[in-house]
Amino acid sequence: MTEQPLISVVDDDAGVRRSLDGLVRSLGYRVAMFESAEAFLESPCASTSRCVISDVQMPGGMSGIELAHALGTSDAATPVILISAFVDEKVKGLAKAAGAHCFLKKPFDGDVIIACLEKALQP
Repeated sequence: MTEQPLISVVDDDAGVRRSLDGLVRSLGYRVAMFESAEAFLESPCASTSRCVISDVQMPGGMSGIELAHALGTSDAATPVILISAFVDEKVKGLAKAAGAHCFLKKPFDGDVIIACLEKALQP
């Protein structure tokens, strides 16, 4: 049996992490959760995740946009879905330039993030 893809959730809000954990697990995927981009990058999951769902704004450290840029420039680019409660044209442009696969405004519909995730996992 093939192991299900690992999806990493990076968000400083524990409630958002728990909510996304439940949603992604309900789809049959494995989930790893991190409260910062730095914690994610220091973990083994940084090299084994098939997709990352990250908040844009996280206090005191690397932003989700910086994380998307870092993952997009690696040899095996990992798709990143960015989420944020604060969306404007500048942030949208930065997310696109960083190579974000999807950019969603919180709160978002579960069906929308599921569609983004499924598209990101296509070979």
